[in-house]
Amino acid sequence: MASGAIHLDLYLTGYRTIPTIGWLFLLQVIAAFALAVLALAALWLPGPASLVANASGALFALSTLGGYLLSLRVGLFGFREVRTTAGIVAGVIDVAAFAALAVAAMDAAMTLGVSSRFPRRVLPAALLPTVGVVSVVALALLGADVAVGQGGSGSPSASAGQVLGVTRINGTPVLTNAKGLTLYWFAPDTASASHCTGDCAVYWPPVFGKPMAGAGVTGRIGTITRPDGTTQATYDGHPLYTYIADSAPGQAKGNKINLNGGLWYQVTP
Repeated sequence: MASGAIHLDLYLTGYRTIPTIGWLFLLQVIAAFALAVLALAALWLPGPASLVANASGALFALSTLGGYLLSLRVGLFGFREVRTTAGIVAGVIDVAAFAALAVAAMDAAMTLGVSSRFPRRVLPAALLPTVGVVSVVALALLGADVAVGQGGSGSPSASAGQVLGVTRINGTPVLTNAKGLTLYWFAPDTASASHCTGDCAVYWPPVFGKPMAGAGVTGRIGTITRPDGTTQATYDGHPLYTYIADSAPGQAKGNKINLNGGLWYQVTP
């Protein structure tokens, strides 16, 4: 239930607007609450039903964690997840849920005597170390991803002085950075302040420094000072960002999505 609640919060605060990922988050929420109810009902269900309910919950928790780790490392359906407090907490909960439900499933299996080759008390005892090993490995993988981190919001020195350009995406001229990646503006921002900080700035790396205008860039380029003291570029009064899900020029996956507290739009010159 806790894991489902975290995913529900993320879904409602913007993930629902991400193609494919939004539907997967909704499916995870529904499945998490349904399996939680079954796991609670398993306390009064007969042996076979209890075994199926708890085993299904354990496998679901483990697969949810696997999907999170995979999206951190290589991305899923064109979306690359970033390390956030909510994601880490959900990962720890998933490991705990797997361990608890796996043990409950083994307890149900013990009451069934699932194999004539093993005494009822021997089979769970033989599987218990396996649950422990899987749980430790899962925590280690999660911890490794947390320890590695993910480059914050970028390097000011790496992006200052770049030349902005214009490219057409689906027939619309769009402002791009020096690498050809689409630039975005955030609706809650003002001409003098960025409201995308912390985890938001990991999803939407700010454009640092004051870039130069390339061919076709006719708007007013300026700068603001971010809350952390760094300088961010603006275009016609809008602080500029890229989007982590755009991996190549010609992509605008962040256009018109509601994420990290507000709507995002591609910048058009």
